[in-house]
Parts: sequence; structure tokens; C-alpha cells
Amino acid sequence: MTEAAQQEGAGRVAVLVPAAGRGSRLGGPRKQFRRLGGRSLLEQTLRVFAGHPEVDVLIVAVPADRVEPVATSLREAGLPGRWQVVAGGRTRQASVRAALAALPPDVDLVLVHDAVRPFILPEQISAVIAATRRTGAATLAIPETDTVRRVRDGLLGETVPRTDLYRMQTPQGFRRNWLEAAHQHSDELNATDDVELVQRLGYPVACVPGSSFNFKITTAEDWELAQMLWPHWEARLRHKLPENA
Repeated sequence: MTEAAQQEGAGRVAVLVPAAGRGSRLGGPRKQFRRLGGRSLLEQTLRVFAGHPEVDVLIVAVPADRVEPVATSLREAGLPGRWQVVAGGRTRQASVRAALAALPPDVDLVLVHDAVRPFILPEQISAVIAATRRTGAATLAIPETDTVRRVRDGLLGETVPRTDLYRMQTPQGFRRNWLEAAHQHSDELNATDDVELVQRLGYPVACVPGSSFNFKITTAEDWELAQMLWPHWEARLRHKLPENA
């Protein structure tokens, strides 16, 4: 990598949090607004990033009719740092693109994080930022440890070798111009995450060790597990975050 390319990723850091989804698999109220440990799930996720010393700005994309209520709630909760709430889109990609459009001009490095992954640690955020500065893009991921088989018509088929298989997590980090280029035509693509969009342009993405704790709350079982785990997790975070986070 050239010196100019290295410097390109050395500027201010923003975190984009797409939070406009309906969460239909969990059912009931939108999961990002459910209460976890006395705060909304969204706020619990944002607190870790808002209190991180390397994060300069947060952009949160929520349903259009929730922009003002969410902004008011975050102000009343005293969420620290520089942040903004914007209207998201009908898809995750559309919400990321809306958040990208709201970035201040002084941001060069962008992280994207799922609103419903609250079990993220500051040191993991730092590791993704460092890897993104080195490579241009990076993501947390964990190796697949279970046996994986295809299923057809309810019957087990062949085993899929799990060697070199990883499960993607967030945050995922990118040089700003890489992510913006990847999202220029993202509506034409059916990608499951931003890494896939960036890879389609031929950019390399570094793999950073994640954690099984950093799961995405998707199902009723995930929500039950999150509620059981949160008191212990909050005690762990208390030693890692600034008091005003």
C-alpha cells in the first residue's frame, strides 16, 4: 500500500447505525426500541460507541416517523458526543446510504454497526478501526464451529466443510470513499452486508477476531438470552466506559 493510501484512512471516524428495520422475525414492537436494562436496545448499543475515544460522530438511521422521538430520547438520556438521527429507508442498504449522506465532510473512516448488537466491547471497536486504517476495510468475524449440512425438503444432505468458514459480525469498517462507491448502485444488488458490497468492487477486507457474545438479536430466543446476559455485561462495561457514557 502506498503512503498516500495509508494516509487516506487516517482521518476522523464516524459510526453509522442502521436502525429502521421492522424486526419481523422477533415479532411485537420493533426490537431496537425494546427495553434492555432500563434503556432502549438502540441506546444500549449506541452508548458503547458514543463513549469510545476514537469515535468522532454517530449517525443513526431510524424510521422516518421516529426521527424526532428518538432524537429527543437520546438527548434526554444524555448520550455523549456528537451524534445525529436521520430517516432511514425500507432496506438496510437504504438506511446505510441515508446515514452516509449525512456524514460531515471531515470524516474519512466509517464503521457500520447493527443496532441490535449491544454486546460489543470498546477494544473490539479499536481493533476494527486499526485494521481498517491498515487495509482499507475490516470486519469482526468468528470461525464456524458447528457442523454445517445442507437441507433439502426437510432431509439432511451433504456436509459443508467448515474449514475457513467465518460468521460475519459488526462493526465493519471502511474508508469513506470505498463505502460511498460501493453504495452508489447498491439498490441493484442483493447484499447481506456492506462487506459484500465493497468486495464486489475488488477491495480487500481484513478479518478481525470477533466474539460469540457479539450476537445479533433476531429471534425470541436471542431476546431471552440478551435479557439474561445483560446484567453481567453491564457490570463488565462499567469498568470500560466513561462515567457519562
